[in-house]
Amino acid sequence: MSKSTKKNIESKHTEQNLVGIAALRAGLLPPYETVQFVDTQRSVWNYSLFTESDIQNFQNGTHYSLYHLFGNKQIQVGGVKGTYFAVWAPNATYVSVIGYFNEWNKSAHPLLVRLDHSGIWEGFIPHVQAGEAYKYHIVGFQGIELDKGDPFAHYWEKRPYTASIAWQADYDWTDADWMQSRKEKNSLHAPISVYEMHLASWMRPDKNNEEIYNTYHQIAEQLVPYLVKMGFTHVEFMPVMEHPFDGSWGYQGTGYFAPTSRFGNPQDFAYLINALHQAGIGVFLDWVPSHFPYDAHGLFMFDGTHTYEYADMRKGYHPDWSSYIFNYKRGEVKSFLISNARFWCDLFHVDGLRVDAVSSILRLDYSRNEGQWEPNEFGGNGNLEAIAFVKDLNETLYRDFPDIQTIAEEATDWPKISKPTFEGGLGFGMKWMMGWMHDTLDYFKIDPIFRSALQDKFTFSMMYFFDENFMLPLSHDEVVHGKSPMIYKMPGDEWQKFANLRILYAYMFTHPGTKLLFMGNEFGVTNEWNYKSELQWELLQFPPHVGLQKCVQQLNHLYKTEPALYELQFSPQGFEWVDLNHRSECVLVFKRKAKIPANDLLVILNMTPIVHNNWEIHVYGKFEWKVILNTDAAEYYGSGQVQNSLIIGEKVYIEEEWYRIRVNLPPLSALVLK
Repeated sequence: MSKSTKKNIESKHTEQNLVGIAALRAGLLPPYETVQFVDTQRSVWNYSLFTESDIQNFQNGTHYSLYHLFGNKQIQVGGVKGTYFAVWAPNATYVSVIGYFNEWNKSAHPLLVRLDHSGIWEGFIPHVQAGEAYKYHIVGFQGIELDKGDPFAHYWEKRPYTASIAWQADYDWTDADWMQSRKEKNSLHAPISVYEMHLASWMRPDKNNEEIYNTYHQIAEQLVPYLVKMGFTHVEFMPVMEHPFDGSWGYQGTGYFAPTSRFGNPQDFAYLINALHQAGIGVFLDWVPSHFPYDAHGLFMFDGTHTYEYADMRKGYHPDWSSYIFNYKRGEVKSFLISNARFWCDLFHVDGLRVDAVSSILRLDYSRNEGQWEPNEFGGNGNLEAIAFVKDLNETLYRDFPDIQTIAEEATDWPKISKPTFEGGLGFGMKWMMGWMHDTLDYFKIDPIFRSALQDKFTFSMMYFFDENFMLPLSHDEVVHGKSPMIYKMPGDEWQKFANLRILYAYMFTHPGTKLLFMGNEFGVTNEWNYKSELQWELLQFPPHVGLQKCVQQLNHLYKTEPALYELQFSPQGFEWVDLNHRSECVLVFKRKAKIPANDLLVILNMTPIVHNNWEIHVYGKFEWKVILNTDAAEYYGSGQVQNSLIIGEKVYIEEEWYRIRVNLPPLSALVLK
């Protein structure tokens, strides 16, 4: 074929495209049927993976596996290898694929628009194979020209480059043992201790060069044995979805279907998850369906109009993060988001999603003053279509992956966040207990001499704990932006700071609920978290930091091996206050109860640096106790001077099983008795 003939054919094809969509909008064309018609005279062959049912579900917001259809697919058509492309751009008048393979020529490979009102542009391009960088050139509303990355791409160029890469996220998994057993590991009746981490800054190959990262394989080599040693049951990665700006920590994403290329390709990320699973460690991902940035290559104004975001900026703009809010009412957007959640559970075997900023999703007035938002049709502040989206999200995920967990970061008193939708709830498995975190840190920041005045605030968590399935978080948000690292939140000299932090962690691990600890908190980093540098691993040459790390290691072991700490962690039968009547001495006692009473534990918190010998406690049911954890032990950098041998009680009431025991309480310590 001559170059002039080829040019005429492509020009005619472009004209047909434009005429077709104009006629479609005028209602002059019949519904488009799925075709796999090959015209080898064209640079883009007419080929489709969509069925009529796919289109209907996509538009209705009920298609939850769009990653099998949209994006790029390396396939073979008519014996010719190439790539099928499909993108949703409902207000475009022209869409083409541009890349190095065609020298970024916007007229070389125009896609065909489906004539069924779906707004989908698609086509098969021969000889384009995996590894090719590409974008969609879009002529959008009012003739605006845009070059956009592929919203469904599995792989992107490493920033600062912004093109998508033709690639598939397939992997030969070897984690069958984990997948078969994770129902028990992820159960609400199992110990779930989460290590939250930021992949780039956990450990770096060169701490002085923020541009160099460990690869996913290198992270696996270092992280897996560390988590096994420390005893964490799960790891939670801060957002790994592709994002252009390091300083967003991943929360301003542009590639929702792609693990970031900073550390390798999608198979490398799958290798990391596979290695964690083989070591018996679950993987949660931080997921952000609440907002996205305005980067030119991203989702914002995708086809020249508000395609993915609300057009009304009272709902569509996020004032806190200068970003844009998904249009949860639009069926195609809802299908996009739920498909994305399923994508990570399906193709990457993740064990759960921690859903970011749920409060901002649910509330129309979130971070808005009067006059900056419009009430819903019933006069309330709930975003009704967002609430419906969240319910459908959780119902779908638990239907298709019943042994995962979804965890809400939600900081208000919105009811039934973690209750089933059939009970009027939102359907999450768990909710971050932000109230516990704030009240507990407020208590521990106070000099011990004044803590008696805050005892009610400290104990308040148990007044509402059983309203939800709570996870106790000491997360990244508490150690940035001038809030100080955990160790410097504690009062007193160095010894007292570490003693206080050991009590705090012991209280966290013995309080009902699952646990989450941000990286570096486990050994007491002295700097605020900085995404540009690695953790202060050099501190582990000093005894206070080693001792704190050993204490957290033992707390994880205790949590996993003592049934009283997990099997009834969401049941009122699993907790009992024993003594709250010594406010002036700041000594609190509670019991964690197991299904078998012989496994009950007694927890004693001495919140001042004063030693109390022969402290008297009345307990029911057992007369013989021994200390199984003492945060003041010398191996944890405690004083190690106050000891308790076997503790034998004396009967107080002849008719009932009440006993008086006497315990020596070390300074600033937590004791766990069994």
